[in-house]
Amino acid sequence: MAKQQISQFDKMTKTPVTKLIIMLSIPTIISMLVSNIYNLVDTKFVGKLGTSASGAVGIVFGYMAILQAIGFLFGQGSGSIMSRQLGKQDVERASRTASTGFAFSFACSLIIGIISLLVLDDLVMFLGSTPTIAPYAKTYITFIIAAAPFVSSSFTLNNILRYEGKAVFGMAGMMTGALLNIGGDYLFMFKMNMGIAGAGLSTAISQVVSFVILLSAFWRHKTQCMLSLKFVYLDYRQIFNITATGFPSLLRQALNSISTIILNTEARVYGDSAVAAMSIVSRVGFFVFAVAIGIGQGFQPVSAFNYGAGKHDRVRKAFFTTVTLSELAMLVFSVLVYFNASDIVWRFREDAEVVKVGARALKLYVLAQVTLPTSMACEMLYQSTGRKLGATLLSAMRSGIFFIPALLILSRIRGLSGIQEAQPLAFVLSFPISIIFIIVYFKRYGEKAQAERAAKALR
Repeated sequence: MAKQQISQFDKMTKTPVTKLIIMLSIPTIISMLVSNIYNLVDTKFVGKLGTSASGAVGIVFGYMAILQAIGFLFGQGSGSIMSRQLGKQDVERASRTASTGFAFSFACSLIIGIISLLVLDDLVMFLGSTPTIAPYAKTYITFIIAAAPFVSSSFTLNNILRYEGKAVFGMAGMMTGALLNIGGDYLFMFKMNMGIAGAGLSTAISQVVSFVILLSAFWRHKTQCMLSLKFVYLDYRQIFNITATGFPSLLRQALNSISTIILNTEARVYGDSAVAAMSIVSRVGFFVFAVAIGIGQGFQPVSAFNYGAGKHDRVRKAFFTTVTLSELAMLVFSVLVYFNASDIVWRFREDAEVVKVGARALKLYVLAQVTLPTSMACEMLYQSTGRKLGATLLSAMRSGIFFIPALLILSRIRGLSGIQEAQPLAFVLSFPISIIFIIVYFKRYGEKAQAERAAKALR
Protein backbone atom coordinates (compact mmCIF):
# COMPACT_ATOMS: atom_id res chain seq x y z
CA MET A 1 0.00 0.00 0.00
CA ALA A 2 1.32 3.45 -0.90
CA LYS A 3 2.64 5.62 1.93
CA GLN A 4 0.06 8.31 1.11
CA GLN A 5 -2.79 5.81 1.49
CA ILE A 6 -1.51 4.61 4.87
CA SER A 7 -1.10 8.18 6.10
CA GLN A 8 -4.65 9.13 5.01
CA PHE A 9 -6.13 6.00 6.61
CA ASP A 10 -4.37 6.75 9.93
CA LYS A 11 -5.50 10.37 9.78
CA MET A 12 -9.17 9.45 9.29
CA THR A 13 -9.29 6.61 11.84
CA LYS A 14 -6.87 7.67 14.58
CA THR A 15 -6.97 11.48 14.84
CA PRO A 16 -9.11 12.59 17.83
CA VAL A 17 -12.65 13.02 16.52
CA THR A 18 -13.22 16.64 17.56
CA LYS A 19 -9.87 17.72 16.13
CA LEU A 20 -10.53 15.82 12.89
CA ILE A 21 -13.99 17.34 12.39
CA ILE A 22 -12.62 20.83 12.99
CA MET A 23 -9.72 20.19 10.57
CA LEU A 24 -12.08 19.00 7.84
CA SER A 25 -14.74 21.62 8.62
CA ILE A 26 -12.56 24.71 8.35
CA PRO A 27 -12.03 24.46 4.56
CA THR A 28 -15.71 23.69 3.95
CA ILE A 29 -16.87 26.52 6.24
CA ILE A 30 -14.59 28.99 4.48
CA SER A 31 -15.74 27.90 1.02
CA MET A 32 -19.40 27.91 2.12
CA LEU A 33 -19.09 31.42 3.58
CA VAL A 34 -17.27 32.80 0.55
CA SER A 35 -19.80 31.20 -1.82
CA ASN A 36 -22.65 32.61 0.20
CA ILE A 37 -21.02 36.02 0.39
CA TYR A 38 -20.97 35.89 -3.40
CA ASN A 39 -24.70 35.04 -3.41
CA LEU A 40 -25.40 38.01 -1.15
CA VAL A 41 -23.18 40.38 -3.18
CA ASP A 42 -24.84 39.17 -6.38
CA THR A 43 -28.24 39.87 -4.84
CA LYS A 44 -27.04 43.32 -3.79
CA PHE A 45 -25.58 44.17 -7.22
CA VAL A 46 -28.62 42.95 -9.14
CA GLY A 47 -30.86 44.82 -6.68
CA LYS A 48 -29.35 48.05 -7.99
CA LEU A 49 -31.00 47.31 -11.34
CA GLY A 50 -34.50 47.41 -9.81
CA THR A 51 -37.02 45.28 -7.94
CA SER A 52 -37.90 43.16 -11.00
CA ALA A 53 -34.24 42.36 -11.61
CA SER A 54 -33.86 41.49 -7.94
CA GLY A 55 -36.80 39.12 -8.27
CA ALA A 56 -35.05 37.43 -11.20
CA VAL A 57 -32.29 36.30 -8.83
CA GLY A 58 -34.85 34.32 -6.84
CA ILE A 59 -36.25 32.82 -10.03
CA VAL A 60 -32.86 31.64 -11.28
CA PHE A 61 -31.97 30.43 -7.78
CA GLY A 62 -34.64 27.76 -8.25
CA TYR A 63 -32.98 26.56 -11.46
CA MET A 64 -29.53 26.59 -9.85
CA ALA A 65 -30.98 24.33 -7.16
CA ILE A 66 -31.89 21.79 -9.87
CA LEU A 67 -28.31 21.75 -11.17
CA GLN A 68 -27.02 21.52 -7.62
CA ALA A 69 -29.37 18.58 -7.04
CA ILE A 70 -27.74 16.66 -9.90
CA GLY A 71 -24.29 17.47 -8.56
CA PHE A 72 -25.19 16.32 -5.07
CA LEU A 73 -26.95 13.18 -6.33
CA PHE A 74 -23.77 11.85 -7.90
CA GLY A 75 -21.32 13.61 -5.56
CA GLN A 76 -22.88 12.50 -2.28
CA GLY A 77 -23.77 9.10 -3.72
CA SER A 78 -20.35 8.25 -5.10
CA GLY A 79 -18.55 10.11 -2.29
CA SER A 80 -20.26 8.21 0.53
CA ILE A 81 -19.62 4.83 -1.10
CA MET A 82 -16.06 5.81 -2.05
CA SER A 83 -15.24 6.90 1.50
CA ARG A 84 -16.45 3.61 2.95
CA GLN A 85 -14.38 1.75 0.34
CA LEU A 86 -11.33 3.80 1.33
CA GLY A 87 -12.10 2.90 4.96
CA LYS A 88 -11.77 -0.72 3.83
CA GLN A 89 -8.55 0.28 2.00
CA ASP A 90 -9.96 -0.64 -1.43
CA VAL A 91 -8.60 2.25 -3.54
CA GLU A 92 -9.31 0.68 -6.96
CA ARG A 93 -13.04 0.26 -6.29
CA ALA A 94 -13.14 3.77 -4.80
CA SER A 95 -11.64 5.18 -8.04
CA ARG A 96 -14.26 3.35 -10.12
CA THR A 97 -17.03 4.74 -7.95
CA ALA A 98 -15.74 8.33 -8.09
CA SER A 99 -15.17 8.23 -11.87
CA THR A 100 -18.63 6.82 -12.54
CA GLY A 101 -20.31 9.45 -10.35
CA PHE A 102 -18.44 12.30 -12.04
CA ALA A 103 -19.16 11.08 -15.59
CA PHE A 104 -22.88 10.69 -14.96
CA SER A 105 -23.12 14.10 -13.30
CA PHE A 106 -21.60 15.84 -16.32
CA ALA A 107 -23.72 13.91 -18.84
CA CYS A 108 -27.05 14.38 -17.02
CA SER A 109 -26.61 18.12 -16.51
CA LEU A 110 -25.61 18.54 -20.17
CA ILE A 111 -28.89 16.93 -21.22
CA ILE A 112 -30.85 19.12 -18.79
CA GLY A 113 -29.16 22.23 -20.21
CA ILE A 114 -30.06 21.35 -23.80
CA ILE A 115 -33.71 20.71 -22.87
CA SER A 116 -33.83 23.97 -20.88
CA LEU A 117 -32.76 26.03 -23.91
CA LEU A 118 -35.51 24.46 -26.01
CA VAL A 119 -38.25 25.46 -23.54
CA LEU A 120 -36.74 28.70 -22.20
CA ASP A 121 -39.90 30.88 -22.27
CA ASP A 122 -42.02 28.29 -20.51
CA LEU A 123 -39.19 27.52 -18.10
CA VAL A 124 -38.90 31.00 -16.59
CA MET A 125 -42.67 31.23 -16.07
CA PHE A 126 -42.69 27.76 -14.53
CA LEU A 127 -39.99 28.91 -12.11
CA GLY A 128 -42.32 31.65 -10.83
CA SER A 129 -41.60 34.73 -12.96
CA THR A 130 -44.06 37.57 -13.30
CA PRO A 131 -44.36 39.20 -16.76
CA THR A 132 -42.10 42.05 -15.59
CA ILE A 133 -39.49 39.72 -14.05
CA ALA A 134 -39.41 37.30 -17.02
CA PRO A 135 -37.15 39.35 -19.38
CA TYR A 136 -34.49 39.69 -16.67
CA ALA A 137 -34.81 36.03 -15.71
CA LYS A 138 -34.47 34.83 -19.32
CA THR A 139 -31.30 36.85 -19.86
CA TYR A 140 -29.74 35.70 -16.59
CA ILE A 141 -30.69 32.02 -16.87
CA THR A 142 -29.35 31.63 -20.44
CA PHE A 143 -25.78 31.96 -19.17
CA ILE A 144 -26.47 29.52 -16.31
CA ILE A 145 -27.84 26.97 -18.78
CA ALA A 146 -24.70 27.29 -20.94
CA ALA A 147 -22.56 26.43 -17.90
CA ALA A 148 -24.91 23.72 -16.58
CA PRO A 149 -22.52 20.71 -16.92
CA PHE A 150 -19.77 22.62 -15.12
CA VAL A 151 -22.12 23.79 -12.35
CA SER A 152 -23.35 20.28 -11.53
CA SER A 153 -20.05 18.45 -11.88
CA SER A 154 -18.27 21.07 -9.74
CA PHE A 155 -20.59 20.13 -6.88
CA THR A 156 -19.88 16.46 -7.60
CA LEU A 157 -16.10 16.97 -7.55
CA ASN A 158 -16.30 19.03 -4.37
CA ASN A 159 -18.26 16.28 -2.60
CA ILE A 160 -15.84 13.56 -3.76
CA LEU A 161 -12.89 15.59 -2.45
CA ARG A 162 -14.63 16.16 0.89
CA TYR A 163 -15.47 12.50 1.36
CA GLU A 164 -11.85 11.61 0.71
CA GLY A 165 -10.81 14.02 3.46
CA LYS A 166 -9.26 16.49 0.98
CA ALA A 167 -11.66 19.36 1.62
CA VAL A 168 -8.89 21.93 1.23
CA PHE A 169 -8.79 21.29 -2.54
CA GLY A 170 -12.55 21.68 -2.71
CA MET A 171 -12.20 24.96 -0.83
CA ALA A 172 -9.65 26.25 -3.34
CA GLY A 173 -11.94 25.55 -6.29
CA MET A 174 -15.16 26.89 -4.77
CA MET A 175 -13.52 29.98 -3.25
CA THR A 176 -11.74 30.92 -6.45
CA GLY A 177 -14.98 30.65 -8.39
CA ALA A 178 -16.90 32.74 -5.85
CA LEU A 179 -14.27 35.50 -5.66
CA LEU A 180 -13.97 35.60 -9.44
CA ASN A 181 -17.75 35.88 -9.63
CA ILE A 182 -17.84 38.89 -7.32
CA GLY A 183 -15.18 40.67 -9.37
CA GLY A 184 -16.88 39.67 -12.60
CA ASP A 185 -20.24 41.05 -11.43
CA TYR A 186 -18.71 44.45 -10.79
CA LEU A 187 -16.76 44.45 -14.07
CA PHE A 188 -19.45 43.19 -16.43
CA MET A 189 -22.54 44.72 -14.79
CA PHE A 190 -21.29 48.23 -14.05
CA LYS A 191 -17.96 48.92 -15.76
CA MET A 192 -19.07 47.33 -19.04
CA ASN A 193 -22.76 48.28 -18.56
CA MET A 194 -24.03 44.77 -19.32
CA GLY A 195 -26.66 44.82 -16.56
CA ILE A 196 -28.29 41.50 -15.73
CA ALA A 197 -26.45 39.83 -18.63
CA GLY A 198 -23.18 40.72 -16.89
CA ALA A 199 -24.30 38.86 -13.77
CA GLY A 200 -25.08 35.78 -15.84
CA LEU A 201 -21.81 35.92 -17.80
CA SER A 202 -19.80 36.35 -14.61
CA THR A 203 -21.48 33.32 -13.03
CA ALA A 204 -20.89 31.14 -16.10
CA ILE A 205 -17.19 32.02 -16.35
CA SER A 206 -16.57 31.52 -12.64
CA GLN A 207 -18.26 28.10 -12.69
CA VAL A 208 -16.01 26.89 -15.51
CA VAL A 209 -12.89 28.14 -13.71
CA SER A 210 -14.00 26.49 -10.46
CA PHE A 211 -14.59 23.21 -12.34
CA VAL A 212 -11.08 23.22 -13.83
CA ILE A 213 -9.45 23.90 -10.44
CA LEU A 214 -11.40 21.10 -8.73
CA LEU A 215 -10.60 18.64 -11.52
CA SER A 216 -6.91 19.57 -11.42
CA ALA A 217 -6.61 18.08 -7.91
CA PHE A 218 -7.13 14.67 -9.52
CA TRP A 219 -4.93 15.44 -12.54
CA ARG A 220 -2.07 16.44 -10.22
CA HIS A 221 -2.42 13.20 -8.23
CA LYS A 222 -3.23 15.00 -4.99
CA THR A 223 -5.90 12.42 -4.16
CA GLN A 224 -6.01 8.71 -3.43
CA CYS A 225 -8.75 8.15 -5.99
CA MET A 226 -8.17 8.67 -9.69
CA LEU A 227 -10.70 10.02 -12.19
CA SER A 228 -10.50 8.42 -15.63
CA LEU A 229 -12.87 7.25 -18.36
CA LYS A 230 -11.33 3.79 -18.05
CA PHE A 231 -12.69 3.63 -14.48
CA VAL A 232 -16.26 4.54 -15.50
CA TYR A 233 -18.24 1.44 -14.60
CA LEU A 234 -21.46 1.05 -16.62
CA ASP A 235 -22.90 -1.67 -14.42
CA TYR A 236 -26.51 -1.14 -13.39
CA ARG A 237 -25.82 -2.29 -9.82
CA GLN A 238 -23.03 0.26 -9.43
CA ILE A 239 -25.13 3.06 -10.90
CA PHE A 240 -28.14 2.08 -8.78
CA ASN A 241 -26.01 2.03 -5.63
CA ILE A 242 -24.61 5.51 -6.38
CA THR A 243 -28.00 7.02 -7.21
CA ALA A 244 -29.77 5.30 -4.30
CA THR A 245 -27.12 6.56 -1.85
CA GLY A 246 -27.21 10.05 -3.34
CA PHE A 247 -30.99 10.14 -3.71
CA PRO A 248 -31.58 11.84 -0.33
CA SER A 249 -29.39 14.73 -1.54
CA LEU A 250 -31.20 14.83 -4.88
CA LEU A 251 -34.53 14.78 -3.10
CA ARG A 252 -33.49 17.53 -0.69
CA GLN A 253 -32.17 19.76 -3.47
CA ALA A 254 -35.09 18.97 -5.78
CA LEU A 255 -37.56 19.79 -3.05
CA ASN A 256 -35.65 23.01 -2.37
CA SER A 257 -36.06 23.89 -6.03
CA ILE A 258 -39.74 22.92 -6.12
CA SER A 259 -40.34 24.80 -2.89
CA THR A 260 -38.63 27.88 -4.29
CA ILE A 261 -40.80 27.69 -7.41
CA ILE A 262 -43.99 27.34 -5.34
CA LEU A 263 -42.83 30.11 -3.01
CA ASN A 264 -42.23 32.45 -5.96
CA THR A 265 -45.58 31.48 -7.47
CA GLU A 266 -47.45 32.19 -4.23
CA ALA A 267 -45.50 35.41 -3.57
CA ARG A 268 -46.00 36.88 -7.05
CA VAL A 269 -49.69 37.35 -6.24
CA TYR A 270 -48.47 40.16 -3.97
CA GLY A 271 -46.18 41.72 -6.60
CA ASP A 272 -42.51 41.91 -7.47
CA SER A 273 -41.63 43.31 -4.03
CA ALA A 274 -42.85 40.12 -2.32
CA VAL A 275 -40.86 37.90 -4.71
CA ALA A 276 -37.74 40.03 -4.19
CA ALA A 277 -38.20 40.03 -0.39
CA MET A 278 -38.52 36.24 -0.10
CA SER A 279 -35.53 35.82 -2.41
CA ILE A 280 -33.43 37.97 -0.07
CA VAL A 281 -34.66 36.02 2.97
CA SER A 282 -33.67 32.70 1.36
CA ARG A 283 -30.18 33.97 0.53
CA VAL A 284 -29.58 35.46 3.99
CA GLY A 285 -31.03 32.42 5.74
CA PHE A 286 -28.76 30.09 3.80
CA PHE A 287 -25.77 32.28 4.69
CA VAL A 288 -26.65 31.99 8.38
CA PHE A 289 -26.84 28.21 8.01
CA ALA A 290 -23.53 28.03 6.11
CA VAL A 291 -21.29 27.49 9.14
CA ALA A 292 -23.48 24.67 10.46
CA ILE A 293 -23.50 23.03 7.01
CA GLY A 294 -19.72 23.38 6.84
CA ILE A 295 -19.35 21.57 10.16
CA GLY A 296 -21.76 18.89 8.94
CA GLN A 297 -19.78 18.44 5.74
CA GLY A 298 -16.66 17.99 7.86
CA PHE A 299 -18.54 15.26 9.76
CA GLN A 300 -19.61 13.27 6.67
CA PRO A 301 -16.19 11.87 5.65
CA VAL A 302 -15.38 11.11 9.30
CA SER A 303 -18.63 9.18 9.64
CA ALA A 304 -18.39 7.30 6.32
CA PHE A 305 -14.68 6.48 6.59
CA ASN A 306 -14.88 5.19 10.16
CA TYR A 307 -18.10 3.30 9.47
CA GLY A 308 -16.31 1.54 6.61
CA ALA A 309 -13.36 0.82 8.94
CA GLY A 310 -15.72 -0.66 11.56
CA LYS A 311 -15.03 2.07 14.13
CA HIS A 312 -18.62 2.70 15.26
CA ASP A 313 -17.65 4.38 18.51
CA ARG A 314 -15.95 7.14 16.53
CA VAL A 315 -19.07 7.58 14.39
CA ARG A 316 -21.18 8.16 17.51
CA LYS A 317 -18.73 10.63 19.04
CA ALA A 318 -18.39 12.48 15.72
CA PHE A 319 -22.17 12.86 15.45
CA PHE A 320 -22.69 14.44 18.86
CA THR A 321 -19.64 16.67 18.42
CA THR A 322 -21.13 17.91 15.15
CA VAL A 323 -24.51 18.65 16.70
CA THR A 324 -22.92 20.61 19.57
CA LEU A 325 -20.61 22.70 17.40
CA SER A 326 -23.21 23.47 14.73
CA GLU A 327 -25.92 24.38 17.25
CA LEU A 328 -23.58 26.86 18.94
CA ALA A 329 -22.70 28.45 15.60
CA MET A 330 -26.35 28.66 14.58
CA LEU A 331 -27.39 30.36 17.83
CA VAL A 332 -24.77 33.08 17.46
CA PHE A 333 -25.58 33.88 13.83
CA SER A 334 -29.35 33.72 14.34
CA VAL A 335 -29.29 36.18 17.23
CA LEU A 336 -27.21 38.65 15.23
CA VAL A 337 -29.53 38.49 12.21
CA TYR A 338 -32.74 38.61 14.26
CA PHE A 339 -31.90 41.96 15.85
CA ASN A 340 -30.75 43.48 12.57
CA ALA A 341 -33.33 42.02 10.18
CA SER A 342 -34.74 45.28 8.75
CA ASP A 343 -31.33 46.80 8.18
CA ILE A 344 -30.08 43.62 6.47
CA VAL A 345 -32.99 43.52 4.01
CA TRP A 346 -32.64 47.27 3.34
CA ARG A 347 -29.01 46.79 2.35
CA PHE A 348 -30.06 44.42 -0.41
CA ARG A 349 -32.98 46.42 -1.74
CA GLU A 350 -33.74 49.98 -0.67
CA ASP A 351 -37.47 49.57 -1.08
CA ALA A 352 -39.80 50.10 1.90
CA GLU A 353 -42.24 47.42 0.75
CA VAL A 354 -39.46 44.85 0.26
CA VAL A 355 -38.14 45.63 3.75
CA LYS A 356 -41.59 45.35 5.31
CA VAL A 357 -42.18 41.89 3.84
CA GLY A 358 -38.60 40.65 4.19
CA ALA A 359 -37.84 41.74 7.78
CA ARG A 360 -40.70 39.78 9.37
CA ALA A 361 -40.00 36.71 7.24
CA LEU A 362 -36.30 36.84 8.10
CA LYS A 363 -36.92 37.08 11.86
CA LEU A 364 -39.21 34.05 11.80
CA TYR A 365 -36.76 32.17 9.56
CA VAL A 366 -33.71 32.57 11.82
CA LEU A 367 -35.70 31.84 14.98
CA ALA A 368 -36.76 28.48 13.58
CA GLN A 369 -33.34 27.77 12.08
CA VAL A 370 -31.88 26.94 15.49
CA THR A 371 -33.55 23.52 15.13
CA LEU A 372 -31.80 22.80 11.83
CA PRO A 373 -28.32 21.59 12.94
CA THR A 374 -29.74 18.54 14.71
CA SER A 375 -31.94 17.65 11.73
CA MET A 376 -29.04 18.21 9.33
CA ALA A 377 -26.59 16.07 11.31
CA CYS A 378 -29.14 13.26 11.61
CA GLU A 379 -29.70 13.22 7.85
CA MET A 380 -25.94 13.26 7.18
CA LEU A 381 -25.42 10.41 9.64
CA TYR A 382 -27.90 8.18 7.85
CA GLN A 383 -26.59 9.03 4.38
CA SER A 384 -22.87 8.71 5.18
CA THR A 385 -23.38 5.26 6.74
CA GLY A 386 -25.47 3.94 3.84
CA ARG A 387 -28.90 4.01 5.52
CA LYS A 388 -30.63 5.03 2.29
CA LEU A 389 -34.32 4.86 3.28
CA GLY A 390 -33.88 6.76 6.54
CA ALA A 391 -31.80 9.44 4.82
CA THR A 392 -34.43 9.80 2.09
CA LEU A 393 -37.27 10.28 4.58
CA LEU A 394 -35.25 12.84 6.54
CA SER A 395 -34.40 14.75 3.35
CA ALA A 396 -38.05 14.96 2.36
CA MET A 397 -39.31 16.49 5.59
CA ARG A 398 -38.34 20.12 5.97
CA SER A 399 -38.39 21.05 2.26
CA GLY A 400 -41.25 18.86 1.12
CA ILE A 401 -43.45 16.85 3.45
CA PHE A 402 -43.90 19.75 5.87
CA PHE A 403 -43.00 22.89 3.89
CA ILE A 404 -45.03 22.52 0.70
CA PRO A 405 -48.36 21.72 2.43
CA ALA A 406 -47.67 24.43 5.02
CA LEU A 407 -47.00 26.97 2.26
CA LEU A 408 -50.11 26.06 0.24
CA ILE A 409 -52.40 25.99 3.29
CA LEU A 410 -51.06 29.03 5.16
CA SER A 411 -50.93 31.20 2.02
CA ARG A 412 -54.67 30.63 1.59
CA ILE A 413 -55.56 31.06 5.26
CA ARG A 414 -53.21 33.92 6.18
CA GLY A 415 -52.16 35.38 2.84
CA LEU A 416 -48.71 36.96 2.72
CA SER A 417 -48.22 36.33 6.46
CA GLY A 418 -48.72 32.63 5.83
CA ILE A 419 -46.04 32.68 3.12
CA GLN A 420 -43.63 34.21 5.63
CA GLU A 421 -44.50 31.59 8.26
CA ALA A 422 -44.46 28.38 6.19
CA GLN A 423 -40.73 27.61 6.10
CA PRO A 424 -40.12 28.32 9.81
CA LEU A 425 -43.03 26.02 10.68
CA ALA A 426 -41.53 23.25 8.52
CA PHE A 427 -38.18 23.60 10.33
CA VAL A 428 -39.82 23.23 13.73
CA LEU A 429 -41.99 20.26 12.73
CA SER A 430 -38.94 18.38 11.37
CA PHE A 431 -37.04 18.63 14.65
CA PRO A 432 -38.87 16.02 16.82
CA ILE A 433 -38.93 13.54 13.92
CA SER A 434 -35.15 13.86 13.64
CA ILE A 435 -34.78 13.17 17.38
CA ILE A 436 -36.69 9.90 16.94
CA PHE A 437 -34.43 8.90 14.04
CA ILE A 438 -31.33 9.62 16.16
CA ILE A 439 -32.59 7.45 19.02
CA VAL A 440 -33.45 4.60 16.63
CA TYR A 441 -30.07 4.74 14.89
CA PHE A 442 -27.92 4.61 18.00
CA LYS A 443 -30.12 2.04 19.70
CA ARG A 444 -29.84 -0.21 16.64
CA TYR A 445 -26.10 0.24 16.13
CA GLY A 446 -25.22 0.67 19.79
CA GLU A 447 -24.44 -3.02 20.08
CA LYS A 448 -21.69 -2.67 17.48
CA ALA A 449 -20.11 0.17 19.43
CA GLN A 450 -20.32 -1.81 22.68
CA ALA A 451 -18.68 -4.82 21.02
CA GLU A 452 -15.95 -2.54 19.73
CA ARG A 453 -15.30 -1.13 23.20
CA ALA A 454 -15.22 -4.66 24.68
CA ALA A 455 -12.71 -5.78 22.05
CA LYS A 456 -10.47 -2.81 22.84
CA ALA A 457 -10.61 -3.61 26.57
CA LEU A 458 -9.36 -7.16 25.91
CA ARG A 459 -6.34 -6.00 23.90
